[in-house]
Amino acid sequence: MASLKELRNRIASVKATQKITKAMQMVAAAKLRKAQMAAEAARPYSERMAKVMANISAGMEGSENAPKLMAGTGSDQTHLLVVATAERGLCGGFNSSIARLAREKARALMAEGKTVKMLCVGKKGYDALKMEFSDILLDVVTFREVKNVGFAQAAQVSEQILAMFDDGDYDVCTLFYSEFQSVISQIPTAQQLIPANVSSEESADEGDVDDVHYEYEPGEEEILEDLLPRNISVQVFRAILENAASEQGARMSAMDNATRNAGEMIDKLTLSFNRQRQAQITKELIEIISGAEAL
Repeated sequence: MASLKELRNRIASVKATQKITKAMQMVAAAKLRKAQMAAEAARPYSERMAKVMANISAGMEGSENAPKLMAGTGSDQTHLLVVATAERGLCGGFNSSIARLAREKARALMAEGKTVKMLCVGKKGYDALKMEFSDILLDVVTFREVKNVGFAQAAQVSEQILAMFDDGDYDVCTLFYSEFQSVISQIPTAQQLIPANVSSEESADEGDVDDVHYEYEPGEEEILEDLLPRNISVQVFRAILENAASEQGARMSAMDNATRNAGEMIDKLTLSFNRQRQAQITKELIEIISGAEAL
């Protein structure tokens, strides 16, 4: 059984930890609103771009002049998995859920005899995957020193993805991130970037006029040559914003649970401390009374 001094030190230690978790919860709550607004503001733009691309590419399906980013290489033997996670931990299962989805996808592709390569965006994804997939991890891109990650960082990642595609390093590229739903709900998501998924059926919502065809100047091929690379940057940027909101929501929830658990632990330790202190006082009184009677 722990001594009174050990219990007192442990209570003080848990109280100090509780102050830290409470402070982190408040900081995450302050950052969450801004991150959530940024993520929600990026969704209409990326969704609208997908619809425009679907409309433009509708007349080029099966064409020999279709851009390579839309048509692909004609093979799906080599896959690049881009795993976007956070730079820091203490956010519950946010990072591990994204890494788990990427791990399951990699294992499934390997079981089919495919060649898999990985690119990590964020330190925590690299830490979670390097043990099992160290031989296929090509690089890790971190923005730990960047205070506010923006479109410039997303463009940097997309340029690396496009450069690898131009060099023939892979055939299919899939992006993994967490889509923000609420403080307690973040959904790990896999999105194919290359070949571009521009199906009009998936891009259209009810009420959209999908049967309307437009004439573009310059032609569809020239527009897609510029729009497809830009779309990859937009989708990577959206994933980064969704991750930022999901990270703060997950951290806020995790730190709230940690603060509650610390409070319960303090109550239990205080109860044990009081019981042991009372037992020690009772023992000392018995010794005093026994000594007095002996005299």
